Amino acid sequence: MTPRIAVLVPCYNEETAIAAVVRDFRAALPGAIVYVYDNNSRDRTVDVAREAGAVVRTEPRQGKGNVVRRMFADIEADIYVLVDGDDTYDAGASPRMVQAMLDSSCDLLTACRIHTDAAAYRPGHVLGNRFLTGLTARLFSVKLPDMLSGYRVFSRRFVKSFPFTAEGFGIETELTVHAVRLMMPMESMDTRYKERPVGSVSKLNTWRDGWRILKTIGHLVREERPLIFFSAGFAVLVLLSVATALPVVHEYIQTGQVPRLPTAILATGLMLLAFLSLTCGLILDTVTRGRWEQKRMSYLAIPGPGDLTPP
Repeated sequence: MTPRIAVLVPCYNEETAIAAVVRDFRAALPGAIVYVYDNNSRDRTVDVAREAGAVVRTEPRQGKGNVVRRMFADIEADIYVLVDGDDTYDAGASPRMVQAMLDSSCDLLTACRIHTDAAAYRPGHVLGNRFLTGLTARLFSVKLPDMLSGYRVFSRRFVKSFPFTAEGFGIETELTVHAVRLMMPMESMDTRYKERPVGSVSKLNTWRDGWRILKTIGHLVREERPLIFFSAGFAVLVLLSVATALPVVHEYIQTGQVPRLPTAILATGLMLLAFLSLTCGLILDTVTRGRWEQKRMSYLAIPGPGDLTPP
């Protein structure tokens, strides 16, 4: 069966870039439908995208995560190509990416950015990407060199089994963790990353959005790895309890008295909270495993890309 391919382009105020994105992907993937989802643009993005030949729709809730959620819910296809609308990614690589997905029967293929222009990839973004990718790699065993890339190819069973909650740029992290937790086959491919066209401005704020992504990682650890999350709380509370109790114990050994009764009560309370945190982690870990099994079964119920033939 020849796959139906949809190119998904979330955008906001990309009047100067969106026409090139639509034209390039229509040329690279002639059989694909290019969908542009506008996120409350105040310029001519919608008109320009429609004139370039895209199917244009809108998502009024602000944030990239909200746009991608709407795209995944609305659009029916076999292969989904998700790309930012800022004309920084290489449309010419998309046929190779789709072919690589079909050849390997993977559910997620990520384009790893190789920048040739010094201005294309700001040093703050590079450093932030390395830190957040490395942190997620340790917590979730992610083996991707560029977790925050905005250029990816998904299978249908990835898209239709993805119950995500992120509203902004945390969506990239959630996409990756979803694939890792369901043990989906994943691949990556190096692609060219170029400078934005004149007039296009990055919507990513290094510190603000970096903090949001960090909070998303913390949320995902609590939801998907609760034993690790609550064990960390257990360790912190135990250390605080021991540090609080040491002067009390020392004084008791020296004098046989406990004159700091409030401190002793505080140390005892902290230790009780520590074991309560550990108990929560153990219980939620069991619950999470049940949820994981249900999501895994839902994912496996959808045909994979191995049943498709090249376009």
